[in-house]
Amino acid sequence: MEVSIEKQSDGSYIAYNTTGDKVSIIGTGDTVKEAKEDFFNSVKEVRGDYVDRSETVPAELDESVDFRFDLSSLFEYYSIFNVSALGKYLGINPGLMRQYKKGDTPISDVQLSKIEDGIHRLGKELAALSLV
Repeated sequence: MEVSIEKQSDGSYIAYNTTGDKVSIIGTGDTVKEAKEDFFNSVKEVRGDYVDRSETVPAELDESVDFRFDLSSLFEYYSIFNVSALGKYLGINPGLMRQYKKGDTPISDVQLSKIEDGIHRLGKELAALSLV
């Protein structure tokens, strides 16, 4: 099941499934962690409702979850990232990256793809390194 996590205009976070046609599930919280926990709690409650009614549980309630983040949510959840340093690594103006983090500036699909590709490249580099 694909689940989007996004920062809302009030500063809270929402997690909701974007796949599956049987159920819509939402989790909210003041942090990404809280929204994820609330989402999983909602899955548990909805699954329990199906079981209590002796109905077939929709397959998506038993699928693994693939989280998709907007940039604000990503940087809140993975606070280990220094947004300015990541911008330099990616070849994106650090000030612009900070604006993306705040959610103040719209981001194009091309720029979003550049950031995602760069984070994946960084992940591969980190996974391949060895310490001496």
